[in-house]
Amino acid sequence: MKLVIFGLTVSSSWGNGHATIWRGLLSALARQGHEIKFFERDVSYYAQHRDLESGERYELVLYNSWAEVQGRATEELRDSDFAIVTSYCPDARAASDVILQSPIALRIFYDLDTPITLDRLRAGEDVEYLPSYGLEPFDLVLSYTGGPALAELRTRLGAKRVAALYGSVDPAVHQPTDPKARYHSNLSYLGTYAPDRQAKLQEFFIEPARRSPHKRFLLGGAQYPLEFPWTNNIWFVRHVPPPEHPAFYCSSELTLSVTRAPMAEMGYCPSGRLFEAASCGTPIVSDYWPGLEDFFEPGQEILVASGADEVQDALALPRKRLRAIGEAARRRALGQHTAEHRGLQLLSLLEVTA
Repeated sequence: MKLVIFGLTVSSSWGNGHATIWRGLLSALARQGHEIKFFERDVSYYAQHRDLESGERYELVLYNSWAEVQGRATEELRDSDFAIVTSYCPDARAASDVILQSPIALRIFYDLDTPITLDRLRAGEDVEYLPSYGLEPFDLVLSYTGGPALAELRTRLGAKRVAALYGSVDPAVHQPTDPKARYHSNLSYLGTYAPDRQAKLQEFFIEPARRSPHKRFLLGGAQYPLEFPWTNNIWFVRHVPPPEHPAFYCSSELTLSVTRAPMAEMGYCPSGRLFEAASCGTPIVSDYWPGLEDFFEPGQEILVASGADEVQDALALPRKRLRAIGEAARRRALGQHTAEHRGLQLLSLLEVTA
């Protein structure tokens, strides 16, 4: 089949969670023999931090303006089997119009940020990537978040058919590797700064660092402000490119996952980083959100904490116990959460919808 996607980015992993997920999923679909075109507006902040120039067996179409690329997009859609427009695509509204006016068999909207989308709608905000007419005209609406979010996409935005398509991991990229001294830590955290995640980062990362001055804590990610409450035992890496993620995780005795407030409240929202760390065999300590146990078994494949005390307890576990948890998480990730699994799931959803 031929697939056309209008998305946020696949070329740069800087400051977003979309790129890494798309890279694995598109590569998996391409390996299965499908033709893929990914349209991405060439914005300056991603161009300055670009860590992928071309796709693996799929085509990345970078463009400067919608007017420049609309003609080509229309032509590509003429002989395509299905098309997807995603949340935070800079030209989502224009792309939605073109998709819905095309003769294509299946028109899909994929919200990779559903809790944020719904939270903004409840606050009465204009969500710039949602068409003014809602999601009713699309044949299928996919959501990175499952659970109650799917029902709200129906009631609030008129989606006719909805399904969860969770994040995934490419095990060819994320696998156990030799540690690197620059990433060595007792506890690491990898994630872009978000104001609605800061309270949890304070509780789950900064407070344990303050209580354990003899341990080394490592934070990697973009957009952290100067006023971030650093301690003397917190080391910082401004941006960790995807090829370095395995070394980052494998240099950590334990890595932390914390969830943005709207996502944690809604639940069923596993971050891509959760699957990445698991695929590397790194033990994870996470905040709890509804549905977490559907992805990893607490106490056996992942450690769950409600605050600094539980993070301290996790840091005190014997290394043998931590390694066993990491190995169990890796088996679960490889068995259920790879890009190949998600690619097959997507194709199955398309067959049912068609």
